[in-house]
Amino acid sequence: MKNANAQSKGTNTGIAGFLNMLQSPRGRGTYVLSITLCALLCLSLPALAADQEIVQFLPPKACSDGWVMEDKPVLYTKENLFDYINGEAELYFPYGFEVLATARYVNVSNPAVSLVMDVYKMGSLKHAFGMYANYRRSDDVSVKAGADAVISPSQMLMYQDRYYIRLQASGAPEIEKNIFLTCAQSLSKNLPQNFSRPRELAVFGIAAVTPNSERYIAQSLLGYAFFRHGYMADATMSGEQVQVFMVPEASEELAQKTLDQYRAYLRDSGKDAKMSGAAEHMALEAIDPLYQGVSIQQAGRYLIGVVRMNNPAAAESLLGEIRIRLPR
Repeated sequence: MKNANAQSKGTNTGIAGFLNMLQSPRGRGTYVLSITLCALLCLSLPALAADQEIVQFLPPKACSDGWVMEDKPVLYTKENLFDYINGEAELYFPYGFEVLATARYVNVSNPAVSLVMDVYKMGSLKHAFGMYANYRRSDDVSVKAGADAVISPSQMLMYQDRYYIRLQASGAPEIEKNIFLTCAQSLSKNLPQNFSRPRELAVFGIAAVTPNSERYIAQSLLGYAFFRHGYMADATMSGEQVQVFMVPEASEELAQKTLDQYRAYLRDSGKDAKMSGAAEHMALEAIDPLYQGVSIQQAGRYLIGVVRMNNPAAAESLLGEIRIRLPR
């Protein structure tokens, strides 16, 4: 009974001390700070776990025979990506960049040569494709890996699901093609097994479009803010080099509003626009201040167009091919 009374007395004393602490300004500040720090820690734990998850995709010991991981993988987030790719980090942010995991695999036969594997977690599949297409060059060779991949003597690029991947030679101007491919495949089998491309790319599956010229622009297509985002590709029309594009909007009303904004821009720039068609299926032909002849059509919630033409009226056939391939 004596021990129970002592325990009760100790508990009461602890509660009284806590209440007395809250009555003082300094005590209240300490309590609030503790609660705030605890809340921030609890909120950050899931994010930390998600960041660490990407490390599990990297081949843990070796990516190919004789190419072993040196040290541990390093993570970069939005806060410190500049430390790794200073001057380019801002390019990644409109594409929903979340975290980068990078590791170096050393050639055991020649430790001065290594392969650097960078895995970028982007906002979605289309964002990963957008970064991949941004760095893909016309003279790169296509290879089978991930959803799509290209290779050169010094690097290999690919994307898979929401991940953009770059493998680079370090300490030597080039690495054997089979080493790049083996390391890429070692990584690919650990990533989510989604090998699809953005479905919107199907609109460019026509003879006029230059292969591997498709790209996704996550912000300000053609440099115009009212074209918030969209897809582009190079094409040939009647022997003329042009560009085709598609702007997806959430609704027909928003697509019409975007077209109206472009028409207003042309008017403010002193350019006339020839309009035709009816609501939700409007068409515009004009001479753009930056892109020469332009022809744009609204097809439901999409805008499709051709730029850099001498004669905007000649685009109808090409736009017709694109229009019938639009996603439903």
